[in-house]
This record gives sequence, structure tokens and C-alpha cells, in this order.
Amino acid sequence: MSSSKDSARPHSSIVVDGPDRSPNRSMLRAVGFSDADFGKPIVGVASTWSMVTPCNMHIDRLARDAAAGADAAGGKAIIFGTITVSDGISMGTPGMRYSMVSREVIADSIETVSGAEGFDAVVAIGGCDKNMPGCLMALARLDRPSVFVYGGTILPGIHPGTKKECDIVSVFEAVGQHAAGKLDDAGLHAVEECSIPGPGSCGGMYTANTMASAIEALGMSLPNSSTQLAIGTEKQDDCRRAGAAALALLKAGIKPSDILTRKSFENAITVVIALGGSTNAVLHLLAIAHAARVKLSIDDFTRIGKRVPVLADLKPSGKYGVAHLVRIGGLPPLMKMLLDAGLIHGDCLTVTGKTVAENLRGVGAYPADQDVIRPLSNPIKPDSHLRILYGNLAAGGSVAKITGKEGLRFSGKAIVFESEESALAAILSGRVRAGHVIVIRNEGPVGGPGMREMLAPTSAVMGKGLGSSVGLITDGRFSGGSHGFVVGHITPEAAVGGTLAIVRNGDVITIDAEANTINLEVPAKEIRSRLKAWKPKKPKETRGALAKYARLVTSASEGAVTDKYLQP
Repeated sequence: MSSSKDSARPHSSIVVDGPDRSPNRSMLRAVGFSDADFGKPIVGVASTWSMVTPCNMHIDRLARDAAAGADAAGGKAIIFGTITVSDGISMGTPGMRYSMVSREVIADSIETVSGAEGFDAVVAIGGCDKNMPGCLMALARLDRPSVFVYGGTILPGIHPGTKKECDIVSVFEAVGQHAAGKLDDAGLHAVEECSIPGPGSCGGMYTANTMASAIEALGMSLPNSSTQLAIGTEKQDDCRRAGAAALALLKAGIKPSDILTRKSFENAITVVIALGGSTNAVLHLLAIAHAARVKLSIDDFTRIGKRVPVLADLKPSGKYGVAHLVRIGGLPPLMKMLLDAGLIHGDCLTVTGKTVAENLRGVGAYPADQDVIRPLSNPIKPDSHLRILYGNLAAGGSVAKITGKEGLRFSGKAIVFESEESALAAILSGRVRAGHVIVIRNEGPVGGPGMREMLAPTSAVMGKGLGSSVGLITDGRFSGGSHGFVVGHITPEAAVGGTLAIVRNGDVITIDAEANTINLEVPAKEIRSRLKAWKPKKPKETRGALAKYARLVTSASEGAVTDKYLQP
């Protein structure tokens, strides 16, 4: 064996070739390598399998399918694991502070294993929310031929009494209905019992499905990987083809840096808007772009959003789950519609080795009798639902998801809470009333630390019937399942001295989703006086992962990344 670097195996040859690598080969024999395998490219298969959450409980099987696809194509696959946490289970608890931290851990761990073991190519498979951006951040940093595979969406649950479809957000909103006396204990139990019927990510156009679609639009997953059910042969085939595609990319010399371009991120933003996707897409696309060294800002969402309509009637604001989008053909027909209208760039390269336009050639239209995806001539909203708001409450920006159903302007009196828990208790007990703007602060990336999602409070507001009469603002963020007149990602956050820190009960706050402003209706002189008197709180955490995160993390408007300050 030669000790020189093999261009067909640019990383693994350094690990296994030559007499001096005999110890390395000896170790690998124990995990299944034969003599012939040492001459093959090594494909790392990053699995986010875990029994922590239904989103990921099936990914061990999918990882084996991806490995089989890589092996059949002439490679040698090695499956390795990374973490996941369940946003749905940790929601509303102190554990949710680890959710955004998990994105960084996933990215770091995939980069670490792939770099340490000399993988020539990588397939990453994700299920729960932070898996997708975490995987993509790692693949962008490594810049080795790579494919992302989405674990797939869950089937909807069916309520035994009403026979209506339900999902995890149905349960959160049922809690509010229970508190309002609209649902008894048995009714709440019935919703709880039927809403999560098996494997797969949460079933609306929430964060997991949003990010999977964005990644397909970026060109980093195979066509329609983002809109398949978690169970079934279609997803298994997707994994096998992804394993083979990683080898084809290696042979062609195509890396993520060839795919992740400014134009591809514009495609992803366009698709997220058309689907009515999660506000978390702003955070995560900024973070992926940072890892890929592509310049992207929150203002790009405003610029693109002026010309892109919302077309998908999908939950949480719409009536359909993503399983219905799967049924009518998935994402490719929507992308073809956008391409034909000149709204996405067709010349972007993808993991198929072809361009977006080439992938979409021959893709037909949706069935004529479907109403999941509207035509461009009859959009749900003529411009973006993702609104980037500025003002004296958010000098660095904030993010709202306004579909228009909530109205476009809201003004009310602040009722201030220092944590999600205290706000939720007040909503459920009836202290929050029509005309209030709920202020939840010290939940940002630094102040949380960890920037928790506020699905429990927003769902309680909807369940209590206050969705059209109450606003909610926070330096935390929202689940893709949140809806209503809500604004998150307020920057600067309260913990670092943002104006949010000095809001008082009774102050008037005005949110305008047409002018894209969010303001505290208090004289500038008074705001300056309050800020001068403000003193920072002591850090909630002084050691461990949360403390490290708080020390390193950037603002939400920069994607809440943790490696910016390490760069020259």
C-alpha cells in the first residue's frame, strides 16, 4: 500500500494507506473492514437516531439504508451517532434552554467525527428541529462531498370522537382550552392520546418540515427528500440513493461550497415564504450561511419577501398537515411553479450533480382538484408572512410571522414577565386579557440562556380564545407551531441591555406588520433615563454547556452562532 494521498480517497487514504497505518487498519478490521474495503472511499453516515423523540426513533433504520446505498455504489460506509433533544417534550420547561445549544453540539460533533476519522464523503440524516441546521452547518464547515436526508414527516393523528386530524400543536392548544373550561380532563386526555401516532417529525409546516424544505431548495438533499413520510419505502429509497449520491459527488469533485451559494440561499428563503414556514428558518439559514461563508442578513428576508407570496395552506395557520402535501406530489411541483415564474434561480447546482432547473425538468403540476398549494394568481398572502421589524424596541431587528389572519397592526398595553413560566401561568389563570401585549424577556440567547421557544404561551393564548385580541413579544423565539400576533428574536435582547429590558406594565407597544416596525410608545428621554438606570442580572448559569453558549453566542439577528468571535 502506498502512503501517498489518493485523489479518489482524499481523506481516508491518509488514515489507512501505507505500512505505518497498520494499527489504524487493525482497528478498522474489528468494525467490519476487509482488505478490499481499505481501497474504497469511506462515507460517514451521521445518524441522529434516538428514542428521545418520535421524530428520530426510526432513523437507525434509515442510516442502515444510506450505508447500504453507499456500499452498493462502491464505497465503505461507517455509521456514527450524534445527539438530538426533543423540542416538543422539553417545551415549556427549563430543559428547552438546551434546544439551540443542541444545534451547535450536533454541528460540532459531526464535524469532529468526520474530521477525525478521515471520511471522504458524508451523509447526514436528521429528524427533529435542530438536526437539520446542525447537520448542514457541519457539512458546510467540512466542505466534503455531502448529502442531507430528512427523516420524514409524521402521519396525522385522528381524534376518536371528532375524526379530525390532530398533531402536537393540537395538544398544546388543548391545554389552553382546558384552562378556559372548554375541554374537560377526559377531552384533554383524548387529544393527548391520539395526536402522535408513530415515527416522524411534527406534522405541520413547523420548523422541522420548514428546514427540510429549505435544505432541498438549497440543493443539499435529493429532490423530494423533504416531503416524504417517515415510514414507507419511498423514504428508504431516498436514503439508499443518498448513499450512492455521496459517492457520485466525490467522483465529480462537487462539494457543499459549490452548492451553498448566495443564489441557493435566496432559493431557500423563497421556498420557506411560499410554504408559510417557521420563523426559525431565519435563525437557521443565517447560521448555515455563516458556516458556508455566504453573506446573508435578516434584511434579505424582507427584500425577497416583497415579491414572494404565501401559497401553502398548511398548519399552523392553515388547515392541512404536510402529509397532504406529500399526497399531492411534495415540494418539486411548487419549486417548478416558482421557477417558471422567475422566483427562484434555476442555475444553482445540487447534490444530484445537476442544476435546480435540470432537476425540475419534467416535473408536472399539482392535481387540479387540490387546494393545499394555491396558484400564484390566488395566493393566501401576496407577500411574505415573515416580517423583519425594527424600532426602538428592536434596533437590531426582530422576527414576526404574520399571515394576515391576525390583522396587520396591533397596539396594546404591556404586561411584563421575566420568564416563559410566569407568562404561561398568567395566561392560564386569566390575568392576561384582551388588549394586552405580553412581554416575555430574559429568554434570549444570552439571557435564557438558550433562546427557548414560546409554544406553550402562544398555544395557551390561542386555546383561551385570545388569538386576535392579544399580542406577544419576546427576545426568545417561537416554535414553527406558534401562530397569532407574535414577535420574537427581539435584538438587542433584554439581558444585554436592549430596550425590552426597561419595558414596564402599562406601557403601550405598537406592532405594525405593514410598516415593519415595533415600538415602545414612551418618550425617548424616558427610555434613555430607564436604560441609564438599568443594571444587568447575574448570569443564570456559570458552568457547563449553557454557560459556554451564553459566553460565545451572537445575537439572534446574526443567527445565534457560537464561532463568530473565533474568526479574525
